[in-house]
Amino acid sequence: MQTFLNPHLATLEEYTPIQPFEVLSARLGIPAEQIVKLDANENPYGPLPAVLEALAEYNYYHIYPDPQQTELRTALSKFLGVPAANILPGHGADELLDYLCRLFLAPGNAIVNCPPTFGMYRFDAKLMGATVIEIPRRVDFGLDVEGIEALWDEETILKLLFLTSPNNPSGNWLPDDELRRLLKLPVMVILDEAYVEFADQPSRASWVLEHENLVVLRTFSKAAGIAGLRLGYGILPDWLLPHLWKYKQPYNVNVAATVAGLASLRHVDEMEIVVEKLKIERRRLYEKLAAVPYLRPFPSQANFILCRVDGRDALRLKQDLERQGILVRHYRTRGLENCIRISVGRPDQTDRLIAALAGR
Repeated sequence: MQTFLNPHLATLEEYTPIQPFEVLSARLGIPAEQIVKLDANENPYGPLPAVLEALAEYNYYHIYPDPQQTELRTALSKFLGVPAANILPGHGADELLDYLCRLFLAPGNAIVNCPPTFGMYRFDAKLMGATVIEIPRRVDFGLDVEGIEALWDEETILKLLFLTSPNNPSGNWLPDDELRRLLKLPVMVILDEAYVEFADQPSRASWVLEHENLVVLRTFSKAAGIAGLRLGYGILPDWLLPHLWKYKQPYNVNVAATVAGLASLRHVDEMEIVVEKLKIERRRLYEKLAAVPYLRPFPSQANFILCRVDGRDALRLKQDLERQGILVRHYRTRGLENCIRISVGRPDQTDRLIAALAGR
C-alpha cells in the first residue's frame, strides 16, 4: 500500500517538537510545578487574568465558531492599524505557513531558507515536494543578502523566501534596508514576526499594504501567553486573501482560542507590562550568562538567548540541567554547533538556572 503515497514523502525528515510538559514531569520524576521550563520560548507568566476569566465565563462552547472570525479580525485591525480585510487568523501561525506552502509550492518549485532558523519552513516545503535552497546566515546570524539576490541567476523556480525577525533561535533583528532590498526580488516574502513584541523595533505588518509580495505572520503564543490554545494570524495582500479564504478549513480557529485572543486584545496595556517584565529579565539573564566562563551568549531581541558553549559538551550540559528539572534547548546543526537556547523566564527561574550553571 505504501506505493500509493507521494514518492517525495519517503525521504521527508520528521520535525522534532519539544516534549509535552506532563511527559517530561513523569520521565524526570519531578513535580510539574518544580520544573523550570526554558526550552520552548513560552511566556512563563501565562495568560492574563482577564483571559482566564473570559474562558470561564463563556457559555457557547457547544456552538461552532465563526468561520469568518469577524470579531477577532476587527479587534486585530484596531490593534495592528491595518484593515480587517487583510487579516486571516489561524490555528497558530504554523497553520498559515502550511497553507502558504500548499498554495504556492509543488514538486519542481523551490523556497529560499536562511538557516539557522525555524525548522518548519523547510519541513512544510519538503512536505509539498519542493526544493529547499539554503543560504546560510553569516557568523553574526545576519542574512547573506547578496547570496540571496544571486539566486535569481539560477533557473530554479523560486516561489517563497522565508525570513524571521527576530530570528529564531539567534534572536537578531532583520534591518529595514535589507528587507526592502529583498522585497524587490520576484518572490513572495514570508516574514515571521512571532517574537516581534519583544523587539526594540516596530512590526512591519503595515508594509503588507505597500508590497504585494509580502506576508507577515504573527502569534498570540508568546506575548499573550496562550501557546497551548494555538492562535496566530497573517497580514496578507489584497490579491492573496480570496485564495486563502477558499482554501482554509471553515472552522480552523476554535472558540476557546478566539475568546482568549479577544480578551488579550481588550487588555493590551496589561500584555505590554508582561512583555516589559520579560525584556527587563532578558537583560538580566544575558548579563548573568555572560559571566558564566564557558558560555558565550548572543544579544537577542526575542524572549530567548542563544549561547555557544565553549570547552565542554552542550548536550551533556543540557542533560545535566534536565536532571535538576531545568529544561533548555540543545542544538548541534550547522551554524549552531555546541549551542543551547534559553527562554527568558521569571526572575526566580533565572536565579535557579544560574545557580545550576555555577555548580557545573
